[in-house]
Amino acid sequence: MSARCRHLGNCGGCTLQQVPGAEYRAQKRDAVVHALAKHGVAAEVAEIVAVAPGTRRRAVFKIAKRDGVVDVGFHALKSHSIVDMQECLVLTLALTAFVPRLREAMVALLGNNQHAEAHVTEADNGIDLAFRASAKLTPALTTSLAKAAPDLKAIRITWNGALAFESAAPLVRFGKASVKLPPESFLQPTREGEAVLRAHVLAAVGKAKSVADLFSGCGTFSLVLAEHARVHAVEREQTMLDALANAAKATQGLKPVTTARRDLFKLPLTLAELNKFDAVSLDPPRAGAEAQVRQLALSKVPRLAYVSCDANSFARDAAILVNGGYRIGTVTPVDQFLWSSHIELVAGLAR
Repeated sequence: MSARCRHLGNCGGCTLQQVPGAEYRAQKRDAVVHALAKHGVAAEVAEIVAVAPGTRRRAVFKIAKRDGVVDVGFHALKSHSIVDMQECLVLTLALTAFVPRLREAMVALLGNNQHAEAHVTEADNGIDLAFRASAKLTPALTTSLAKAAPDLKAIRITWNGALAFESAAPLVRFGKASVKLPPESFLQPTREGEAVLRAHVLAAVGKAKSVADLFSGCGTFSLVLAEHARVHAVEREQTMLDALANAAKATQGLKPVTTARRDLFKLPLTLAELNKFDAVSLDPPRAGAEAQVRQLALSKVPRLAYVSCDANSFARDAAILVNGGYRIGTVTPVDQFLWSSHIELVAGLAR
């Protein structure tokens, strides 16, 4: 993975692309090792599992129009200016090919001195495009977006959450299940990384017959866990829960799946609720899951699977669990955020 991108040094997306391979891998792994040591957690850290370049299937593009010229790309390093993207070694071919089409469409869709964000996801059946902008969705803009859709080759377009165009619902497959993605819903950045995480989660829960999947999203883990166990999925966003539940109902061969809308930061599952399960999986946002982990540390749940996108919050939570009597297994870093300082990881814990 040598540094070849023409935007290296300007674009804020890849800050480590110039670092030699062995040093890069060591630097990423060391971030996990140091975070665990800082919180007093003794755990084996595996070598990083890295996805290939050109596999990231979702991105948030910054867009600005000045004097009739549109820039589309990522922010420059330590700046709010936009590096107009001509290539990207991280994104899938479908997303890199989408950028010129987006740039051309925004000449007509965006007014001078206006800004927008485009949340773009490569679903299994096409491009899902979600705009965030200060301008409101008017009937005229809706018409313009619908007219632009064929040239954009987007199967769905939303504007500030409101549907403007849809030729097909964006679909992603989680195991046997096919999920209709809600706009701007969470999705692991790469299919390859998702598969690695999923395999580790399945190994961590083992032969559990009932699993609580916390921070479940649209069912990245829930729907695969349900091929072997009863699953209770808990998530704050109702649209994602609905997508998960609908996919579960439409998929033959799954164990029962139940869902609950709940803000686990404010209202974590209680001991009485947790102790009903043979295993718990959790995949919280960067802040981690401290409130929930404090309850888990007091629980009798025998097996845990923890997926994290932040080594520091994971280490803090792991320390709480270890102090509560859990044994932590090997921590596996998964490099889904190529050439950035971010690292994903997964670990199993047991008591």
